[in-house]
Amino acid sequence: MDPLLSAATWFILWWLSFFVMLPIGVKNLEEGGETAPGHETGAPVAPNLKKKALWAAGLATVLWAIVLVVLNAVYYSR
Repeated sequence: MDPLLSAATWFILWWLSFFVMLPIGVKNLEEGGETAPGHETGAPVAPNLKKKALWAAGLATVLWAIVLVVLNAVYYSR
């Protein structure tokens, strides 16, 4: 696989993984009991974006490796 295409595939898989992980384990202000006048009650208390970005990178790497194995198996089976 072309290196640029490979990097683009990983990047797309990372974004998909990241968006899937965003709502996991998040409490809004109302659920966390931290409501205050003038604040949106649906805003997250602690979104843990760095932790989720690292988990998304790991998941994207695993999915990317699977894609590479499948594509190489299809390409070299001809």
